[in-house]
Amino acid sequence: MKGGSLGLFEGYGIELEYMIADSATLDVLPVADEVLRTAAGRYTTDFQAGSVSWSNELALHVMEIKNTGPVPFLGGLAAPFQANITKINGILEKMGGRLMPSGMHPWMDPFKETQIWHRRNGRIYATYDRIFDCSNHGWSNIQSVHLNLPFDGDTEFGRLHAAVRLVMPLMPAVAASSPIVGGKISGLMDSRLHYYRINQRMIPVISGRIVPEAVFTRADYEDKILRKIYRAIERYDQQGVLAHDWLNSRGAIARFDRSTIEIRMLDVQECPLADLALAISLTAVIRAMVDEHWCRYEEQRGWQVRPLLKILDATIRLGERAVIDDPSSLRSFGVKTNPATALQVWKHLEREVLRHHPSFEGAIASAMGVILERGPLSRRILRATGKRPGLTRLKTIYGKLCDCLMKGAMFFA
Repeated sequence: MKGGSLGLFEGYGIELEYMIADSATLDVLPVADEVLRTAAGRYTTDFQAGSVSWSNELALHVMEIKNTGPVPFLGGLAAPFQANITKINGILEKMGGRLMPSGMHPWMDPFKETQIWHRRNGRIYATYDRIFDCSNHGWSNIQSVHLNLPFDGDTEFGRLHAAVRLVMPLMPAVAASSPIVGGKISGLMDSRLHYYRINQRMIPVISGRIVPEAVFTRADYEDKILRKIYRAIERYDQQGVLAHDWLNSRGAIARFDRSTIEIRMLDVQECPLADLALAISLTAVIRAMVDEHWCRYEEQRGWQVRPLLKILDATIRLGERAVIDDPSSLRSFGVKTNPATALQVWKHLEREVLRHHPSFEGAIASAMGVILERGPLSRRILRATGKRPGLTRLKTIYGKLCDCLMKGAMFFA
């Protein structure tokens, strides 16, 4: 999303990443450059289709779609996103391919199948590959949603950053969609986040502990986070190719170049409707936190990384069934029951906040209802696979997920 001087909750940007799969085998198909060439008439990194743009990612089997500029309401993006998925699938059909949703390809072997983007801006991706070796799940097999929320100045940044940090650990409980890795059940509801947080362990300061440090001004953020990252990477990248704020790989990063906080905690879902239902729900909860609905800003600032990380570890592993037994954390969301599962917390938030949000109605409310009643997509996938799925079973299920993406429909086990 291109930035602007928007204040809190005055505009939104969302980016959705999808795998390109072979229509017959559903193996990854590295043709993102050819899709963009077909659409634009030349090789390019971006193609603008009105209010929605297409772009490349690090791996050649991944496509990203996003709103071209900030929008005042997220709900209005469902139809144009769905229309552009249809357009991309139309191009891919002639190449023997189709788009596949979910946070990770379920049987991809990244060591054998990874092909890195090599055209325009290829120097950036080549530098990443040289330093980190991107032929692994944490680089070439993680498809996510990036939700961009704007701020104007230090005061708004501090309030937004404090709220986002508190809500982050609850996100995998509703957004996990990556339970299968290497053809097997991984034992984690959100395998993508697991691999995302270890993909730069060679230089651990880049991703930190996923939950950002408790900093609430630009000066402190640059001093305590960005400068440390730039110093650490300098040894491996003396020309400064990667020395930009997007190098920061926490689960939510400050993009001061466009005055937004970019949240990277969400696995991509089975269709844009589900992604937007989650994005609208999260922004509603974050806004309630900014408005001090349950606890004051001073209390929010006091939260350090460790207790938030404990909750995040549990939701990555168990999703909506994670048990939260920290009374202070539960009180921060107005939950009086202790302990409570992450699902109980989300149903509390649905009653307190989501039902009153102007965009939480119709198809959006129905999609979120599926998630809250039947579980995140990971849970629904696991119900469909059984305990020991073979490749044939996985292909059937992920073929159905591809159908859901094409039709704009929710997945039911």
